Amino acid sequence: MAKDMTLLWATGSCPCWRVMIALEEKNLQGYNQKLLSFDKMEHKSQQVLDINPRGQIPTFKHGDNVINESYAVCFYLESQFKSQGTKLIPDGPAERALMYQRIFEGLTFYEKLSAVVYYEWYVPEGERHESALKRNKEALVTELKLWEGYLQKLGSGSYLAGPSFTLADVVIFPTVGALFGFGLSPERYPKLGEYYNLLKERPSVKASWPPHWWENPKDQDTVKDALKDI
Repeated sequence: MAKDMTLLWATGSCPCWRVMIALEEKNLQGYNQKLLSFDKMEHKSQQVLDINPRGQIPTFKHGDNVINESYAVCFYLESQFKSQGTKLIPDGPAERALMYQRIFEGLTFYEKLSAVVYYEWYVPEGERHESALKRNKEALVTELKLWEGYLQKLGSGSYLAGPSFTLADVVIFPTVGALFGFGLSPERYPKLGEYYNLLKERPSVKASWPPHWWENPKDQDTVKDALKDI
């Protein structure tokens, strides 16, 4: 069944990583895939635009079904293959409610991360302002403290919605992984660091780890500089 699936993706993209973790968790290995380059603007290629007029990735097809938003792909895979692989939506109403809450908070978490670590890439040099970057950093710190508190309340060894690995972890771990990969201090955020260490050894995460994420030292140094006082 995975042979009917095609994923267009790029390494270092948290949205792409979400989809790849979900595919691994649902035991859907062997799908067709093509690694694209942001540097070469391949996400704006005709191959992508024919499927996704926004020119964004991930772009995903299952048979004739096209799903282009990473959250939508993850929900689709769980609903379509709910009896296969890991059950990603819990039965209990309390854990399910918390899972949905965290999933959609994850959008804000990723937005705050992007506003800081990609500031120099997204904003032209002449339009950059230290005051804007400072505000972005303050917003990210507030977000980090929120997630640190969530994990503190749940206790050691917990996932984001309780004792079970769920869709919340699928969609949010790439944000956490990116932060620590780019140099976030586990001493300053010990609960997030504990969560990162718990999930980085999970088979689905290891199998889908962005293969070239840390290859460009210049880019990595730029991001580490952005995070050094956070």
